[in-house]
Amino acid sequence: MLHEILLCLSGQPSTLFNSQSEESLVAEDAFPLVSPPEKALLSSLAHLSRLHAKLRQHTGLISASHGSVICRAVSTAISAQHLGQFQKRILEVEKAILVEDSGYVGGYGIVPLSTIVGEFTPWTRRLEWLWQIVMHMQFADTKGAGSPCSGAALIDHLRAELQTGYADVREIALHLVSTAETAWVRQLSTWLLYGNLPILGKSDFFIHETNTIGDSQPSNGTSFEMHPKLLPQFVLPQTASSILFIGKTLNFIRIKRGTSGTNKDTGLSTTPVTLREDHIKHLAALRSPITPTMISAVVVSIRLSLSQSTLSTLLPTSKVLETLSVLHDFLLLGRGEFATALVSHADRRLYEKRQRTATSRYKSNAPAEIGGPSIKENDVVATLAQALSELYSLQNEEDLADDELELARMLLNLTINERTGDGGEVSSHFTTEAYPGLRLSNISFDDLLFPIATNLSMHINSPLDLFISASDMSVYSRIHSFLLGIRRAHFHLGDLWKHTSLRRCYPSPWGPPRSNTTYGQNRLAESRQRDNTRLRQMRAVWATSNGSLFVLSEIGSYFQGEIINESWRHFREWIMCGNHQSTYATGSRPGTASSSKSRQINTPAASHPAPGSGSIGGTSGFRRHDPETIAAAHRRYLYTLVEALFLTDVPFMEALRSLLTSIEHFIALIVRLEDIQRNMDLETDEGVIDSLVDYAGEERDLWQALDAARADVEGGIRGVVLRLRDIDDSRSAEGRQLFDIVNDKGDDWSYQSMGAETGFRHYIPRKAAGVDRLLMKLEFGNVNGSIGPGSVGVGAIGGIA
Repeated sequence: MLHEILLCLSGQPSTLFNSQSEESLVAEDAFPLVSPPEKALLSSLAHLSRLHAKLRQHTGLISASHGSVICRAVSTAISAQHLGQFQKRILEVEKAILVEDSGYVGGYGIVPLSTIVGEFTPWTRRLEWLWQIVMHMQFADTKGAGSPCSGAALIDHLRAELQTGYADVREIALHLVSTAETAWVRQLSTWLLYGNLPILGKSDFFIHETNTIGDSQPSNGTSFEMHPKLLPQFVLPQTASSILFIGKTLNFIRIKRGTSGTNKDTGLSTTPVTLREDHIKHLAALRSPITPTMISAVVVSIRLSLSQSTLSTLLPTSKVLETLSVLHDFLLLGRGEFATALVSHADRRLYEKRQRTATSRYKSNAPAEIGGPSIKENDVVATLAQALSELYSLQNEEDLADDELELARMLLNLTINERTGDGGEVSSHFTTEAYPGLRLSNISFDDLLFPIATNLSMHINSPLDLFISASDMSVYSRIHSFLLGIRRAHFHLGDLWKHTSLRRCYPSPWGPPRSNTTYGQNRLAESRQRDNTRLRQMRAVWATSNGSLFVLSEIGSYFQGEIINESWRHFREWIMCGNHQSTYATGSRPGTASSSKSRQINTPAASHPAPGSGSIGGTSGFRRHDPETIAAAHRRYLYTLVEALFLTDVPFMEALRSLLTSIEHFIALIVRLEDIQRNMDLETDEGVIDSLVDYAGEERDLWQALDAARADVEGGIRGVVLRLRDIDDSRSAEGRQLFDIVNDKGDDWSYQSMGAETGFRHYIPRKAAGVDRLLMKLEFGNVNGSIGPGSVGVGAIGGIA
């Protein structure tokens, strides 16, 4: 019977224990002489026997077919190490019985069954725990259902299991954690040393390959993205971002070396190879259990050595600054003339298409089309090309060559944004992993330039894709459409004053000798009465226009000057390792090409860095920022811009979008009114009568629509101002300034893992003036003292009563 028990514990089938039923653990007919107390003792051994057999079976299945290399390694460790120890213990007990060890064999050669059971009792807890681990690897929920467990989830589960009160279970868990982390580090080393994804367990690695061009294209069209669900918890988000950056850099270097052949001008042929030995030493220094500080220190060391050797040539700071300057000047509308040219050429193209559509419809006698003119891809492309050409024409021969404008001409592209949905709503196109905790509103402004959604972006070629991601470009495009919508409405409101016939008597009244006749005097009296009536009617319209212009001007100046321009100046000085003091003055108005050139020339940080400023070749304690650090600072710069522009505040975005839509409708009615009044004057003064159109009736209907449009604009202004007050009250109640980000739990922007290294100055965004400054300007422009539901009208804004 003892021999049968030991065979069963080894996982061999036996008639002693019924393997088909869990209820009757001992076969009733196999050993009729076994007493009930002995059967109770044998039940624990039967449980161990079944656990051992199932563990052998399932670990063999996992080691052979599981998709995760980490799970395979842990399964093999369970089978080889811990089940092997259990088997070894069985052999030790069997040997002790055969040599009649007094610890097991009593008088008359009797071996007490309780002694055997007591010897294997500690293994019950261990095998039960191992069975839970095996079930977790197979089904991830330990209930026999669900998808297989990922390697990162297994590592997190094993590290959580270290918090146990049993020393033997903790020892086993420590060994399995070490095995799993070793397998994960081996996968990671392939990426950190060579820029290659691991061959085995590729789908289980947290970095995946995405082909942005197509399967038929060469490998330089390949990009990589990060899947946080496959990332162990001991890897912080900024550490994972650095890992992705290092691998992408090495991958780019390998591709560039392969395409350039033996070109020695790149400086990339031997540099990475000489660094691999040091990188391997860093990875080999990791000890289990790995802490966030340990893995962060290793990744930072590898990244800095790579940046100081290779990336200083591949992605210099001057190239980064040039790209960021283009983004600021054109996508963030730092150049005021670009926004003016883009809006004017877009309006001109829309006008031409409407004229051609009306002419063709008149010639073919076709019915009027529903909606606006059809906009195609070549229309938006031509609009951008014409706007950039106009900027070229504004240059003088004495001006220096505008390299930024040439770079913008090569990289900028205006495309039609294919999206579904009505009401100006659009889904977020950026990945939330790059901007944790950031939720842009669904209100879109990309259909204001054209009657179809358009998107201004910039081609990000290698190696700039190591620094600027698709998520960054998506945020830039959203900010651009938002700012351009405000600027466009501002331009159109200002153009209303160019309609001379609406502002004064036009053309001039008759003079002598015709005005001396009776007919001439009657004609002058009628004309004067008509003009006076129109001027009285237009007074409220001009008051609303002036108030709208004032509000948009102040809001646009606040966003463009106080937030965008000042934040960019602050960020640029940080990149240049300046002293964070103002080296040139910037106004609240958008800049121009000449002003931006003069700032670049006169900025000490840009031309002659001061000694000790931390610039290249400086002797101070501050090192030059590596590209990954600048990329992280750039993400925070964009994060704070989005927060400061209220792009995450849905009520404000809805109110502003409603205001801009109302203003466009209001302007269209005014322009239509001018056309109708001109035709009425031709009928009255010149006798040019169109019998098919009732201009008098249209004018009455138009005045009613114009009064309703005025009410909508005034309500939109009140809604925007009220929301600004709510934002100011909420920020004051929370004790926050404009750029204070206190709930940013998704990313450690301070890079504490790098903060221990001397010589680093991490980017802290500039704290701009709060929204109370903007509210004070709006209140100062309102002679009645308030803009809200209780105000009589908006005509008082800007000083027109």
